[in-house]
Amino acid sequence: MSLRTASKFARRELRGGLKGFRIFLACLTLGVAAIAGIGSVRESIQAGITSQGTQLLGGDAEMEFTYRYATEPERAWMAENASAISEVVDFRSMAVVTRGGETERGLTQIKAVDDAYPLVGEVVLDQPISLEDALGSQSGLPGAIMHPLLADRLALDIGDTFALGRQEFRLSARLTSEPDNAGGGFGLGPRTIVTTDSLADSGLLAPGTLFETQYRLILNDVSDLDAIKTDAESKFEETGLRWRDSRNGAPGVAEFVERLGSFLILVGLAGLAVGGVGVSAAIRAYLAGKTHVIATLRSLGADRSTIFLTYFIQIGVLSLLGIAMGLLLGGIAPIALGPIIQAALPLPAVITLHPLPLMEAATYGLLTALIFTLWPLARTEDIRAAELFRDSMNAAKGLPALRYLLATGLLVALLVGAASYFSGSVSLTLWTTGGIAGALLLLALASLLIRWISRITAPRARRRPALRWALAAISSPREGAASVVLSLGLGLSVLAAVGQIDGNLRAAIAQDLPDIAPSYFFVDIQRDQMPGFLERVEGDPAVSNVENAPMLRGIITQINDKPASETAGDHWVIRGDRGVSYAGALPETTTLTAGEWWGENYTGDPQISFAAEEAEEMGLKLGDQMTVNILGRDITGTVTSFRDVDFSTAGMGFVLVMNEAALAGAPHSFIATVYAEEQAEAQILRDVSNAYPNVTAIRVRDAIDRVTEVLGSIAAATAYGAAATLLTGFLVLIGAAAAGQQNRTYEAAILKTLGATRRRILLSFTMRGALLGAAAGIVAIAAGILGGWAVSHFVLESDFNVIWNNALAIVLGGIAATLLAGLAFASGPLKAKPAGILRTAD
Repeated sequence: MSLRTASKFARRELRGGLKGFRIFLACLTLGVAAIAGIGSVRESIQAGITSQGTQLLGGDAEMEFTYRYATEPERAWMAENASAISEVVDFRSMAVVTRGGETERGLTQIKAVDDAYPLVGEVVLDQPISLEDALGSQSGLPGAIMHPLLADRLALDIGDTFALGRQEFRLSARLTSEPDNAGGGFGLGPRTIVTTDSLADSGLLAPGTLFETQYRLILNDVSDLDAIKTDAESKFEETGLRWRDSRNGAPGVAEFVERLGSFLILVGLAGLAVGGVGVSAAIRAYLAGKTHVIATLRSLGADRSTIFLTYFIQIGVLSLLGIAMGLLLGGIAPIALGPIIQAALPLPAVITLHPLPLMEAATYGLLTALIFTLWPLARTEDIRAAELFRDSMNAAKGLPALRYLLATGLLVALLVGAASYFSGSVSLTLWTTGGIAGALLLLALASLLIRWISRITAPRARRRPALRWALAAISSPREGAASVVLSLGLGLSVLAAVGQIDGNLRAAIAQDLPDIAPSYFFVDIQRDQMPGFLERVEGDPAVSNVENAPMLRGIITQINDKPASETAGDHWVIRGDRGVSYAGALPETTTLTAGEWWGENYTGDPQISFAAEEAEEMGLKLGDQMTVNILGRDITGTVTSFRDVDFSTAGMGFVLVMNEAALAGAPHSFIATVYAEEQAEAQILRDVSNAYPNVTAIRVRDAIDRVTEVLGSIAAATAYGAAATLLTGFLVLIGAAAAGQQNRTYEAAILKTLGATRRRILLSFTMRGALLGAAAGIVAIAAGILGGWAVSHFVLESDFNVIWNNALAIVLGGIAATLLAGLAFASGPLKAKPAGILRTAD
């Protein structure tokens, strides 16, 4: 027979409507919609960053330098290529308020601006005054603008005064919004805006202090940004220039959105895999009901290929319908929720239909549908005309033909390849795919184990008929234990893993931080201030340890006379400037893993000691030459040793340390960490700040709270993705319950005939649902704990302890889900009359 004949048969089958395919369509639609929706929001944010890159950046381009102002040649280049230039100085300091003999301090991120700021956009204030008036002098004091969060914390009203370093300021307005904030990166303190000139006598911008200068440019010609960027970098990259332009006004935000979006889409693939289980179960149930039709067609001469094509075309059409509905829902939902999404985002988003994420979702949906439909469709070959009155679809066992196995393997490879391409991370995709495959395999084995345990324990429950009936039903292949455990278990596994990782992070911060982390980082300590600073903190009995070191910032530009990226790739150490220090004698807390230290009085050619773990990742070896640009000056040294650096303690650690003679002549300040009892921290801060107003104190607990807040947001976003997976699993449960309603009706009829009451039958239904849910939850806990341990051990490199509260919630959730799905279809079997049911079966 021909394709034309199969198409005709398929059209006739489709006339029967969607009966038996509602769960099929719901699973496919929900999975595709979740991926399309996540991708659309991600693309909307990226489009917003691209379209408003100039405003986000504050100009057409930005030239940034670390701990220095632009040199005369750099300023001359800017004047030649730009029609307008604005200089912004960005750094951290302490805002200090004194009233009634009491002093309050708050960490703030200061933006010092010139008269040209902002070149693009507008600073919005809570007062009806211009930015120029707000920053101008009144009553002999320069004006300042402060974020409401910091103003409220310090109890500052409009007109009140506060100090930055040795300079007093008058609060003239509260900051509502600043146009270039999205590109500012991660800040530990709320924003304060002042003019650069007003800081001249503050002592905060002394040589060697930690600050960055950003020069925003309105270019004369923006038609070829690549050429302008190349020209600037060729002239000034060796002196520490970092270039950004309006094509990506907020690169850190864009990268974060891209990576988080890709990860959430991979989580969405887990939901699509759960939906695939439901798709496979729905097709299997549908084809089982078509056994007589297929056998009849075979008896009339239809060959295997015609039968296969008939149902392949039918299910293919329905799959395309489900994918189309998912694309429609996933594409329209972000538009419908546009105002809410835009209000929640701190940056612009162009919310419209984006073709790329829809194509991505359609690709995933199509490949998933093919993977999960091919296997049950292959079973149609087992139905023969001679088996017209046999239930061959249910009886079919074993693997399908080799060509179907090879086709399934090819489709899985295509799905993994597509996910790697769209996510941009092969390793993340492979790990995610391996996790999903491992969880599915674990859950499949668990379902077999559950059926086996139920089969051997059912006869032992003779005195508890309801329990015995429940166990006997679970052991039967008709009950669909595999579908329940797979669909529910995978969603619960993702939730369990997220809960374990999040719980361990929070527990580590709450329990371990006081023992391993310093109380404060003190930065910008000048050399002549170090003796007095050390006398104060080291003489305090509440201080257990003090570490200090000279602090510079440098950019690794070359390794072995080649650009650093050619040797180290995209390693985080070379992406921007890094902390650099120097030392004479080998510090007592330093442990060398290879090479030799230069010694206390060494004055020869520059030598470098590098962090061992990072050196291995970058492919460095002893004897390599490394060029570091510090304050616009290139210093080339030889890597002569590697050492252990533990960043997990939040203490002091430098990737790169040089001998003292190589760096001591450069302007720099010192950094110190102070480990103290918590009750003594406030007094230490007061004393140091009063004695040295230019010194900035960063409370480590506050900094880690900010990081925890970000991690919590990521965990919440991942949990929402897992919830979508769980919802899909619940739909599969409903489908399995609906498909098993006929069997339960017949079972209830038999039990009623034998004298069972409705109450006892309902108890049996309840027990089987609770047992299956508990089993799925327990397996999910095992998978979640394993996944959480793997991430904690290999990615976060932290200790791992099981969060049992989360684990218990997972088990209870599994029980509740199966009970709801099962009991929703229990009334029909309970109300059915045994005589009618048995007569029909006869």
